[in-house]
Amino acid sequence: MPSKYRPQLLGWIGDLEKGKNYLTSPEDRLIYANDNYCVLKRKILFDQIFYLFLAGIINIVSIYTIPTLILALIDIKIDSDDVKIIFIVFCMMLILNIFILYIIIPEFYQNLFPCRGNPIIFNRKTGKVYVNENYFFNFKILRNPLTFLHPNKRRIKEYDWADLHGVAIHNYSSYSLVSDILMVCKPGTNQTIDHIMFDPARKGVGSHLIWGWVNNYMIFDKLADPSRSIYPTDQEDKFKQKIIKGQGWPKWMIEAFNATTQDELANIKQKYQVKQ
Repeated sequence: MPSKYRPQLLGWIGDLEKGKNYLTSPEDRLIYANDNYCVLKRKILFDQIFYLFLAGIINIVSIYTIPTLILALIDIKIDSDDVKIIFIVFCMMLILNIFILYIIIPEFYQNLFPCRGNPIIFNRKTGKVYVNENYFFNFKILRNPLTFLHPNKRRIKEYDWADLHGVAIHNYSSYSLVSDILMVCKPGTNQTIDHIMFDPARKGVGSHLIWGWVNNYMIFDKLADPSRSIYPTDQEDKFKQKIIKGQGWPKWMIEAFNATTQDELANIKQKYQVKQ
């Protein structure tokens, strides 16, 4: 049975149910939580260092290989069928290396310039979700090459929880890793207009524990225990100092984290002249 969210993602495994979920745990991703909002990190330090190192090595190899192949192709004189085959092989190797570089540069950027864990914030009283992440922190393949000139580019956006729907996708690695993606749909439809990386590259069912916890939190269920956060509830100022400050969050958005009603949120946006 295909996904009900269109267009369907490559590697789709299944749609994730919203609502109360007994498969629940914030694991080590819950940075902060109070009665209004919770904050989860989507990039852990070990993964950041590992993939930064791996992407860096691949980048260096590709950057060295590409000009070497170009020079070799320039020097080749096609005077026999054997040389023609070598020329074709070198051309294919060149194309492959350019494609690898095109894929790996975003991976390198998003690990070199993460937004302190690429936090995602859920306000359960206003039903809003806030994202601050490196622009390249996603699973896209097709990109405008001009964006590579801005390695520290950010994506900071507000979403409606009602329009976000979870799906699980396979990353086709030998480790059978699963990623949970938030499909951003047009209100009241299953037509996807955007995607958010929610919980990347984890083994099996463990990938869905945080999805379950967030769903329980958003419906005020006791299964979502905020006491396991890195920063206790009474250390909100410390959390903001360490995680939020200096990361490009708009002032209105920081204030909106703690909004308790739609009217209060509207007043905050009016105060800062935020376009609706």
